[in-house]
Amino acid sequence: MKPQDFRFHHRLRVRWAEVDMQKIVFNAHYLMYFDTAIADYWRALALPYEATMQHFDGDLYVRKATVEFHASARIEDHLDIVLRCGRIGNSSMRFDGAIFRGDELLIGGELVYVFADPATQTSRPLPLMLREILTGYEAGEDMLSVRVGGWDAFGADAQRVRSAVFVQEQRIPMEMEWDQADGQALHAVAYNRLGLPLATGRLLAHAPGVARIGRMAVDRTLRGTGFGRRVLGALEQAARERGERELLLHAQCSAEGFYARSGYRVHGAPFEEAGIAHIEMHKAL
Repeated sequence: MKPQDFRFHHRLRVRWAEVDMQKIVFNAHYLMYFDTAIADYWRALALPYEATMQHFDGDLYVRKATVEFHASARIEDHLDIVLRCGRIGNSSMRFDGAIFRGDELLIGGELVYVFADPATQTSRPLPLMLREILTGYEAGEDMLSVRVGGWDAFGADAQRVRSAVFVQEQRIPMEMEWDQADGQALHAVAYNRLGLPLATGRLLAHAPGVARIGRMAVDRTLRGTGFGRRVLGALEQAARERGERELLLHAQCSAEGFYARSGYRVHGAPFEEAGIAHIEMHKAL
C-alpha cells in the first residue's frame, strides 16, 4: 500500500496534546485522525455533510472501526491520511484508510458506515445518487461544475449562496447586498453533483478594456477546497473572451492572500466597505 494508491489525501502535523508519556501519538488519536479525514473527504466530494444528509433524508452511523499499528508517529511529524471508498453495500459503505509519514506506512484502518433513518437509526438503502458520487470520485471524475450566465438563469442560486455568506454570516444589511448591477452582470455559480449551488461571483463592465469581479462567495463548510478558485477562473475566462485587458476587484482584506495567489496585486490603501476592511486589487489579462 502506497500513498499514490489513493486519490484522497488529508495532511496534518502532530500536536503536543496528541502524544502520550512514551512521546508517541496516543493510540486513540489515530481514530480521530481518520474521522477528521472523513470530514474532509466529504468536502472533496463537494458535499456539505449536513445539507447532504438532509437532502437524502438519512444519516451515516459508524458500524465498525479498526486500526492496525505498524509504527508510531511522533510530535511534529507531518502525516498523510489517505482514504478510499473500498466497498458499497446495500446500506453500508467501507472506507479503507492508511496513515503515512512520507512513504512509511504507520497505520492501517477500516471504517464501516451504515446509512440509516436518523429518528430510529434503522438502516435503509444507500441512495443511488450517493453511490454514483462515491464511485465517480474514486474513478477520478470532477465533483464540481461551474456555469456562467445572466441573472435570469443563475440569480436564484447566486442569491442563495450570497445570502448565506454576506447577509447571514457577515451580517451585511440585505439592502446593501442586492443592487441593480446584478441584472447587467455575468454570474458564475459552482454546483455539486446534487445540483446544490456552493460558490458564486459576478463580472461587471467597469471601463473600456477593464472588468470588475465582485460578490465572490463560497459556502462556509467548503472553503479551502479550491471551489472559489474555480469560480474566479471561470469569470477570468469570460473576461478574456469579451476582450478585456484588465480585471479589478475589491477584496476583503482577509481574502487578500487568496487573490494574490491568483496573480492579483494590491492597488492603494485599505478602505472600509459595508463595515468590512477591503483592498483594491488588479490583474492584467
